[in-house]
Amino acid sequence: MQVTAATDDILGELDAVAISRGIRAGEFTAVEAVAAAIARLRAVDPLLHAAVCQRFDEALGEAAALSPGESAGLFAGVPSLVKDNTDLGGSPTRHGSRATSAAPVAADSEFTRVFRATGLVPIAKSALPEFGLTATTESTHSPATCNPWNTDYSCGGSSGGSAALVAAGVVPIAHANDGGGSIRIPAACCGVVGLKPTRDRLPTIAAAKKMPINLLVEGVVSRTVADTAAFYAEAERHYPAPSLPPIGRVTAPGAARLSIGVSVQHPLGGDCDPEVVETVQRVARCCEALGHKVDLIALPVTGQMADDFLLYWARLATATHYLGRQLFGREFDRRRLEPLTRQLSRHYLTRCWRSPGAIRRLRKFGLDYRLVFAGCDLVLTPVLATPPVQLGFLGPSLDFATVSARLRHYAVFTAPQNVAGTPAISLPLGRSATGLPIGVQFAAGVGQERRLLEIALELEQAMPWSYPAGLPAG
Repeated sequence: MQVTAATDDILGELDAVAISRGIRAGEFTAVEAVAAAIARLRAVDPLLHAAVCQRFDEALGEAAALSPGESAGLFAGVPSLVKDNTDLGGSPTRHGSRATSAAPVAADSEFTRVFRATGLVPIAKSALPEFGLTATTESTHSPATCNPWNTDYSCGGSSGGSAALVAAGVVPIAHANDGGGSIRIPAACCGVVGLKPTRDRLPTIAAAKKMPINLLVEGVVSRTVADTAAFYAEAERHYPAPSLPPIGRVTAPGAARLSIGVSVQHPLGGDCDPEVVETVQRVARCCEALGHKVDLIALPVTGQMADDFLLYWARLATATHYLGRQLFGREFDRRRLEPLTRQLSRHYLTRCWRSPGAIRRLRKFGLDYRLVFAGCDLVLTPVLATPPVQLGFLGPSLDFATVSARLRHYAVFTAPQNVAGTPAISLPLGRSATGLPIGVQFAAGVGQERRLLEIALELEQAMPWSYPAGLPAG
């Protein structure tokens, strides 16, 4: 079943930029915009299971209190979501887990303060798999978050709730974050735009900066490239990254013609799905027709890199398992952790002696990956090796050997940018024969988000995408 919230209310099919423009022009109020999004969420979330911790009264109050003007933020009054692994004052931060406290946190995180300074008004928090540790938003204790294009399929993970509700048209833009593909994977599955920025482009949790390799970045998913571009420009006003070149406001394709390296080979052997390969090749042909220089390249991703990344990822699960009270408070109860979290922890503990070597090799890989951009401006690959998988294919109750092997094949293209700290964007430029979205990934060198947004705007014009239309039954 396909699910959408699109209707003839005041939001219509407007993106966030257009909604904010309508509020500023007095065509409707921020309260009316937020109320319409709340009505949409109520209509579709019983089918999608993508929102947690609704905060409707608070959102309406915040919208009513907004004052027009420069200080209100570009997106003043635009309804949105905050992912439930990020602190939003007055709401719990559960991380998709029963092991964490249900008590509300006292204050916004540093990122949430920047997010809200843009004017966005969170109406709820969005669902994720436990601690964002897998590429599907499923758990053993609540209904799976469904893909709005077909509710039998996964919406991806870990920012699956945000991507599903943006694709369904509940809100035009929502918070997402990414430690191994968690912005780009759900963006690809749900057919939305997902930019993973350069490391340290936006503030993130203090614990991430203490990790041997900081994988985590904050960002958004949106229905249009213009919204993502506008978000980063506005966020930059409140948090200019001191070590990176500014992005600025990107409103048009770039004039420069770029060199684009293309790879459709699965780096670990085996094959990508033919529909995925054809989508990437079709995008490459379009880029060539637009005047860009396109060449096939080989990526420095190996089985050793994949093994090292899995071990490092499992190290994060081990820290959660055994240091949960220090990380998440005294109410943390590790007996309530999901099977996958415990299995990842066990994977690390039986191989922890390999960790120093894995970290050393991953650091070297990050440097090697950055060198790819000495030979080309952008790299074009799939986001995922196949179209979205059915719910249960990566289910949380599967044995670890099965789920890790499936993840290794399915989601191999996104972790390299987290290790290297480089930016990448997923664009919904393909559709499978069964009507499911297929995302393609453009990656760039450190600090080159502007270049990614410019090519994204160009392709959005050349290969426009669409979203489900009509109201869900009932």
